[in-house]
Amino acid sequence: MALVQRGDARAFEAVYDRHGGAAFSLAYRISGNRAAAEDIVQEAFLSVWRSAVRYQPERGNLRSWLLSVVHNRAIDWLRRAVSQDRGRVDAEGIEERKAAPELTDSEAFRREEAQTVRAAMERLPADQLRVVELGYFGGFTHSQIAEMLSMPLGTVKGRMRLALDKMRDGLGEAVA
Repeated sequence: MALVQRGDARAFEAVYDRHGGAAFSLAYRISGNRAAAEDIVQEAFLSVWRSAVRYQPERGNLRSWLLSVVHNRAIDWLRRAVSQDRGRVDAEGIEERKAAPELTDSEAFRREEAQTVRAAMERLPADQLRVVELGYFGGFTHSQIAEMLSMPLGTVKGRMRLALDKMRDGLGEAVA
């Protein structure tokens, strides 16, 4: 990576060859779309090339840093996709947006439940929220999260447990 930071294109190719597969796998797992995953990886590696000086080996290994860049790009892609879908729905006629009557109750319940979960997550401390997001939305294992965040595995597991306990308590109050 030191060579990449000095602008060595061959070194960058080696970094891509070594980590491109894992990057694509992560992007595909988050986006669920092959073309989008390819775009996400391309954007992420372009960002890595342009801002290679941001990589600090003392803060974690290269793979973890690269995958966190890919993860952030994939989350940005998801947010854009949701925003664009919302815009398309707003442009459609009201009849086209109307759900089938048999789905209305379940859809309303699902939305209310999602809102409740989001509210419980918003009450979590930032360090616990990050671990939950990486684990449940990013699909990372505890070991991968520990590596990405450069922290002991026990700390990751502890934060996950505390976060889930707090959410369980918060959701219990919301249900009651």
